[in-house]
Amino acid sequence: MAETIVYDPLDPAVLTDPYPLYAELREQTPVFWNERMQSWVATRYDDCREVLRNHQTFARDRRRVNIDVPEFAQNLQSLDPPQHAPLRSLLMNAFRAQDLDAAAHRTHDKILGLFQDLSDLDEFDWIHEVAAPVALNLTAELFGVVEPELKYYAALADAITRRMDAGLDATVIEPGDEARKQLNTLADGWFAENSGRPGLMTTIKQLMDGATVPEHYIGNSIAAIFNASYGTVFAAAGNAVLTLLQHRGTLDRFRDRGVVDTGVEELIRFDGPAQGTSRIAAERTVLGGQVIEAGQPVITLLAAANRDPAQFERPDELVLDRSPNRHLGFGWGPHACLGATFGHVAIKEIVLCLLEAPSLRLTGTPVRRRTATVRSMDLLPVSFRK
Repeated sequence: MAETIVYDPLDPAVLTDPYPLYAELREQTPVFWNERMQSWVATRYDDCREVLRNHQTFARDRRRVNIDVPEFAQNLQSLDPPQHAPLRSLLMNAFRAQDLDAAAHRTHDKILGLFQDLSDLDEFDWIHEVAAPVALNLTAELFGVVEPELKYYAALADAITRRMDAGLDATVIEPGDEARKQLNTLADGWFAENSGRPGLMTTIKQLMDGATVPEHYIGNSIAAIFNASYGTVFAAAGNAVLTLLQHRGTLDRFRDRGVVDTGVEELIRFDGPAQGTSRIAAERTVLGGQVIEAGQPVITLLAAANRDPAQFERPDELVLDRSPNRHLGFGWGPHACLGATFGHVAIKEIVLCLLEAPSLRLTGTPVRRRTATVRSMDLLPVSFRK
């Protein structure tokens, strides 16, 4: 169980560019035990996909190995098949009922309006002036709820994101759990409203009659999906734009509308928000030649899998017309991200709006957020002015 290469996901060099280390891990210790996190770590595409796919052996529901899940944390992501099927079906049907074309048009107008407001500034922070407000506005519109105050919600989301790194820093557990409880309360308030606004909330209420799911699971799942939508758009908007700024000429290639959709997927594969996700072995098994005992956690390093040359030709290059592109940026299997299509739409509209705007340029040094599970930015100083 010895780790031959030191893997510290919070090391500043790893935060800046983890991909050289991921390549070493894939080659030398593709499945290894990390003492600090007390977990196995998988780095190759096939191993990661197997863990995500095989819910019988690798559990998301920790109660299957006698670990308590408190009520505030009980949601779609804390259930495994077949128990999660009724709730996932309800939420999937609600997503499918949304008018994504109309959402795309509203998104486009919102982004262009922000660009207009920022166009004369010598410098602004893309993360706080664009990524965060766009992510929150779009998510609130998707759900059909009153948009929370940005500063308040961003703090909640940040605490929840940092809670995902509890295996590295136990001090994030208490504030993260408190933030989740506050978000659940917020969702309960939305659920109790009878606003009639179009969106996921109204659709879920219409579809839930007769659903064999405890009501707190529905409310908690709404909260979790709201935050996942916000967090995905927020982080992806920063990562994607930094990638475009660092790869000169790439944005102009999106003027070929034939590569827009595949190009957005490639941006997510190349440097997506989700660095990893975890499961727990429900039984003794073997993965990548390593014996994993029942009850031991397994972290799938999705970002390492997304650069695996065994799956992706020229994995360290941006190939905008890459097809097929079965990346794991939105997960895989029964717990794949429900809002993946919405996240794709949001990043697509940001890219299209950048094509209509004056050239965006870096004006300072980008700063990565010190989080391991989610890869995002704290600061991205830019300007539309020459």
